[in-house]
Amino acid sequence: MKRRKLLQLAAAGLVGLTVPPLATAGRAGALPIGVDSIRLLVPELWADPPRPPDHTPVIVIGSGFGASAAALRLAQAGTDVTVLERGLRWPRDPRREIFTADMTADGRGLWRQTSFTNITGLPVGPVDYFGGVLDTTRYENLSVWRAAAVGGGSVVYTGVTIAPDRRYFDLSFGGRLGYDEMERTWYPKARSMLLPSIMPADIYNSPSFTHSRVWDDHARRAGFTPEPVDGNWNWNVVRDEISGHSRPSATVGASTFGNSNGAKHDLTQNYIPQAEATGRARVCHSHEVASIGTESSGRYRVEVRRLSPEGEVLEIRTLTCDKLVLGAGSIGTTELLMRAQATGALANLNEFVGRGWGTNGDATMTRSLGPIAAVSQASPCASRITDETNLPLTVENWYVPGVPTDLGFLASLGMTIDPLRADFRFDTATDSMSLSWPKGGSRETVESLRAVNNRMAQAGRTVVSAEPFTRDVDDTFTAHPLGGAVLGDVTDSYGRVKGHPGLYVVDGALIPGSTGAANPSLTITALAERNIAKIIADGE
Repeated sequence: MKRRKLLQLAAAGLVGLTVPPLATAGRAGALPIGVDSIRLLVPELWADPPRPPDHTPVIVIGSGFGASAAALRLAQAGTDVTVLERGLRWPRDPRREIFTADMTADGRGLWRQTSFTNITGLPVGPVDYFGGVLDTTRYENLSVWRAAAVGGGSVVYTGVTIAPDRRYFDLSFGGRLGYDEMERTWYPKARSMLLPSIMPADIYNSPSFTHSRVWDDHARRAGFTPEPVDGNWNWNVVRDEISGHSRPSATVGASTFGNSNGAKHDLTQNYIPQAEATGRARVCHSHEVASIGTESSGRYRVEVRRLSPEGEVLEIRTLTCDKLVLGAGSIGTTELLMRAQATGALANLNEFVGRGWGTNGDATMTRSLGPIAAVSQASPCASRITDETNLPLTVENWYVPGVPTDLGFLASLGMTIDPLRADFRFDTATDSMSLSWPKGGSRETVESLRAVNNRMAQAGRTVVSAEPFTRDVDDTFTAHPLGGAVLGDVTDSYGRVKGHPGLYVVDGALIPGSTGAANPSLTITALAERNIAKIIADGE
């Protein structure tokens, strides 16, 4: 039945160009568009980046949620800050194709790789080797998606910006962090900057969100109660897309590789420009940190490489600072700490570095043979459901990335409170990390989410999975890497690295593998606000 339906769609010209290995729609599977073409599309990427001074009182590594929050508050407190970001600084434009689309991904989408398999299982490539926005770091049994751009994960995430429920928060943090304090002070502070809100009714009822309404209907039929979620979207820009006043982006399923028209309230529209406006924060894009350590003077040492958009190393420098803030994301921060530990560059790091790492219980879920709309599925998420039948979990009303039009697929993003944790190991011979993630991932996560997916499929008279594109439940990747420098283990309760005064962690590396079955962005931002406020108040 599934195969017959797919053949019918192919005959109608809807999927014939997207079935691997013959994926040639747009640029998928075609020849690279060429770096010269990227230069014509986005010449701003070749602008000379600001140069960091030889010494700064504070260096912040990374420009994602935690790093940007820390940089702003330190600058507002009167401290000169240098922000080092390996990725490029991308402009916004309501009419130009700044970023690439999921289906027709080119070098703008991918960080130093020539091919890519998206969530739908479709191969994309070959593409140009370029400094694109998404880094898919591959370990033996898991692919980890992370950002490489000014604005970090805010550029490539799907905008859900929510706090976990109290009971789920407590299950995840286990007393390391108090919910009352976060709910009373730090979640509201982060929200006041990021400006998340639920999807307005007129947008929810527009054609591009047909899949969202169908998903909610199936959830209700299955006995669940969909709850609206806050999205970090500028709904007026989304309305401009619907009315034709902006080039389509959010309404045609763009998000994973950025939104060209600024439809997302990413960090380049709030924390970062506000930090720069103080006159004390300098954001140096195209600067990749290779290693960190200390000097005999007590200052921190940062080895940095300035890169061209094509990845060529143009310059290597050693910078120093009095205080060093690590905000390179769970993978980036953990790798810097483990390299420094393995080489002796930071001699007092403890045995917990690289431990307590998890995926936030991530898995994607798909169903097929649903109603087919005549438009693309829009990317903003409208709602979610919760379930505690097996592992405590949430499931979000998602879209199908990388598919150019609605094919009757219904996608969900699931997050469980899964106890599975992994450790990193650092190999000095290869100068690389390995991850002890088990083959097959977590059976508990897969089975818990499969039960929900099956229940919704039966209620909605759809079919689980969307073969040959993807499985019914896929946990072979995560977009929410968490842990490696866990709060209370590697650091104290405010992110101060034990044994190294003046060294701080402010990103997802602090989180013990899960943010309570919720997307991590708001918790990471709020935790950074909390920690940096304490550090500033203590005069550090």
